[in-house]
Amino acid sequence: MLRRLLIAVVLAVSSVLPAAGASADDGPQGTGLSGGQRQALQAVARDTWRFFDADTDPATHLPMDNIGLQGAPARGTYTSPTNVGVYFWSVVAAEDLGLVDRRGAFRRAEALLTEVERLTKWHGFLLSWYDTTTGHRLSGPGGTDREGQPLTGEFISNVDNAWYATGLILVRQAFPELARRATALLDAMDFGIFYDAGDQATDITAGQMFGGFNADVGPADFHYGLLNTETRIGAYIGIGTGRMPGDVWWRTWRTLPADFTWQGQPPQGPTVTITDPRSGRPFSVVEGHYTAAGVDFVPSWGGSMFEGLMPDLVVPETTWGPGGFGRNDLRYAQAQEAYAPAVLRYPVWGLSPASTPDDTGGYLAYGAHGMASNATCCPYDETAVTPHASFLALPLTPRAAMANLDALRARFPVYGPYGFFDSVNPVTGQVGHRYLVLDQSMIMAALDAALDGGLHRRFQRDPVIRAARPYLAAERFSIS
Repeated sequence: MLRRLLIAVVLAVSSVLPAAGASADDGPQGTGLSGGQRQALQAVARDTWRFFDADTDPATHLPMDNIGLQGAPARGTYTSPTNVGVYFWSVVAAEDLGLVDRRGAFRRAEALLTEVERLTKWHGFLLSWYDTTTGHRLSGPGGTDREGQPLTGEFISNVDNAWYATGLILVRQAFPELARRATALLDAMDFGIFYDAGDQATDITAGQMFGGFNADVGPADFHYGLLNTETRIGAYIGIGTGRMPGDVWWRTWRTLPADFTWQGQPPQGPTVTITDPRSGRPFSVVEGHYTAAGVDFVPSWGGSMFEGLMPDLVVPETTWGPGGFGRNDLRYAQAQEAYAPAVLRYPVWGLSPASTPDDTGGYLAYGAHGMASNATCCPYDETAVTPHASFLALPLTPRAAMANLDALRARFPVYGPYGFFDSVNPVTGQVGHRYLVLDQSMIMAALDAALDGGLHRRFQRDPVIRAARPYLAAERFSIS
């Protein structure tokens, strides 16, 4: 059954892939947008930006995790390192798009940075959850106040702190007046604690990243094994800050090893030798891919847009790695665009983690089973579409993304006072009337990429992000 689903989706994808040498959807960075579409997106940006005034806690200037309307929980007065990092993105994007002036953007960034400096940390790393009304550490979202209690055993998230680091990098590039303070916060974090320095000759996961660190105890008991997931931002930051060797890039898998027989399909692809651009050491890399109906792609873990495309909002993968992630990001977007109509028979597409479309305040990982590595063990849910997925595709396939956003608004009551609500069930039409700061920030960053490009220009100036360029250039996925 899975093989038939894969064939169906890739046949659909192959019908929209460009001929050799042709650009897809008029190329990346929104060049396929008409004047009218750009105006429509600017209006969406204005509405989306209004969310952040409502979402920022007046007591601490921290971004609340979510706001709910029409019966959904009214507000989630807790926040995470990721939320902090991506809120910085949104402030800078709003200035780029003319939604706030320089003074207003600086005031917001400086207020948040000041609060972040006061938050309880472990060796510079942010903890997992904070109360936005007090700035105190929490046991979990909406959990108990743990401020002042011992930090031993507290989970320090690799990926969340990496997204937080991207916010600090952007602040020091966008606001020179804050550069010293942002750099001090960035330099306090040693991302090397997340690197598994075990014996690569005997340990299959040595050289990869641990998913986190238990404060004062030791690393988490799981690794980030796949490269094509959002967790690769940790590798970018680790390499860029000089705290991880380039080994982490080559030791992380393109597909799961072939003897992991529970994965979506048997991987294919050659084993190649690649020289690390920094150390000069050779690495044997299995450039694996999945294939269906003659089309190759490097899969993610759960088949979601967030996994495949969120890092491209920070690191210009499309331009720096045209033979690797540049190609796969495009194929990944196109496969998502085809999957929901071809396999699920939905009139719209966009499977990515989001609020559940029932106003209970729930959250689920949504993803395309046919694009996932975990398809036969623990598949993501396929019952909701989220608008932020279309925005992630916007810089890559602008016409397809715009058509999907138009279809979402025409078919479902999915647009509200702060832009697109977080999710919709495309079968029942039920909408999740929530706004998440993470998803709203991805939308703001994608709008910046499509309409201005200012975020990428600033990120590219920073030495931490520039360190990724030779790795992206050296990467050659075995996809056509």
